[in-house]
Amino acid sequence: MLKTFGIIRQTVIVTICSFTLTAGEFVQAQSDSNPILKIGIVQRFGERPQDRLTIKAPSGGNLTLTFPSADGKTTQTLTSDRLVIEIASQQLPQPILEEKLVLSNHRSFENAAASAFHWNEKGIQTEIAQPRRWQVWAKRDVYDSMLLRYLLFYTLRSQGNLTVQLDRRILPQKAIASFVVGDFRYNRDRLDISSSSGIVEVSYQKENKPEISNRPYAGTLKIQPNAHQSFTLVNNVPLETYVRGVVPHEIGYNAPYAAVQAQAILARTYVLASMHRFKVDDYELCADTQCQVYRGLENTTEVADRAVNDTKGLILTYNNRAIDALYSSTTGGITANYNDIWDGTPRPYLQSVLDLANRPENQRSANIVEDKNLKAFLDRQEGFNEAGWRTLRWRKSGSLDELQISLKKFLRFSGDSITNFNTIKQLQVSKRSPSGRVLEMEVTTDTGKIMVKKDEIIDAFDPPDSTLFRLEPIYKEKVLTGYTFIGGGLGHGVGMSQTGSYNLARMGWSYDRILNFYYTNAQLQKLRPEHYQ
Repeated sequence: MLKTFGIIRQTVIVTICSFTLTAGEFVQAQSDSNPILKIGIVQRFGERPQDRLTIKAPSGGNLTLTFPSADGKTTQTLTSDRLVIEIASQQLPQPILEEKLVLSNHRSFENAAASAFHWNEKGIQTEIAQPRRWQVWAKRDVYDSMLLRYLLFYTLRSQGNLTVQLDRRILPQKAIASFVVGDFRYNRDRLDISSSSGIVEVSYQKENKPEISNRPYAGTLKIQPNAHQSFTLVNNVPLETYVRGVVPHEIGYNAPYAAVQAQAILARTYVLASMHRFKVDDYELCADTQCQVYRGLENTTEVADRAVNDTKGLILTYNNRAIDALYSSTTGGITANYNDIWDGTPRPYLQSVLDLANRPENQRSANIVEDKNLKAFLDRQEGFNEAGWRTLRWRKSGSLDELQISLKKFLRFSGDSITNFNTIKQLQVSKRSPSGRVLEMEVTTDTGKIMVKKDEIIDAFDPPDSTLFRLEPIYKEKVLTGYTFIGGGLGHGVGMSQTGSYNLARMGWSYDRILNFYYTNAQLQKLRPEHYQ
């Protein structure tokens, strides 16, 4: 969900050897209190021809591979101890047109969901996808003819919806997953992989990133097509095992025990409230900071495993439903309301709270919307739960040239091909929430004004680490040359502060008290199907 804390690497062998999941145990794990999740661990495999996956069974084990036969009427089953999956191109009998109507682009799923609701209220059926940024599409199986798509496109553009786009590609060929077993090469669009030990090791090289090497995953794997003309490697894994693969990478290796327990409950709750995110691709959640950081059984720890086990089945609920269990690295001393960051239905349990351990009982939050109050708040560093963390307060500057480049890039990625400008004349915070978060920024350019709102501000301008900031203009010889962003926090600032939980736990607070501190009127309950179905 957010930037991972510094990690002290340690051996995984001991953890792996002590954890096996047989086929029988995997089936048994499919209970109402420990459902099998579908996690996209490699989301867009095959976007580049050089993409390559190596999948192995741990030493002495075997993989079982199941895939459709060449005619698609039956299935084939093979065994091997190692498998390399590459991408092959299959020429189509004739080129096909892939076309979809993109209604809006967003930095976050939360705003995409709010936008989808807005379009659905207008009678336009939608689906949410994430090719790179989150997008809302006109539902493809409803608007399945070119005539319908073009009619809707021109109608919406004529109504002033200028960021609505027709995304179209002519495809002369399609990508197929290709793998060799024995003396035969198989080209298939689906492949199920299980291991005799219950552990599968995955290596994957992403462009311009370090190789993921022999990362172990419990459960089973599946290669399947997605909505982006590529493939997803999906890990089918029981909920409690998934939580083991999240907790140490989200809370860090040096967290006090009560903070680790709180993180385990949040990780479990978060996934249950978010299982619809990748419906368009037929899996449930991703494995990076757009969801929660999940690394299978790599670098799991005894402390995190104990916290997961000690809180087994515990989730946070509101009105008997799993809450949207958001959390962030650092709040800057005050958490944000849900709607300070995103549009959509308010979450009563995600209210702004002062991140002070010794706050007065009658002062759960604060109003720092006024400039002088905000300045005094940001000038203060002592007394907060996050005191001593470098991201509690920050000061970052950007020249007008740098701000112009980042804003133009943001507009392009947002699908705005209409707004053009050469220079920024002024930046101004035009609307701010009581928690100090910037709700709206007004950008005066040489061609007019541009409004940037809520969490989109982080994408539009490079300097700020959060939306909790104030602006100071930079002048050189009385000429405006840029702006300094003076702020606090890292991330969206909604829900629990992970760094704040460290301090509270060190003060002797229990995990339930920590969660009660950050989530208003949420209840701890043992997981039942009605909480998330």
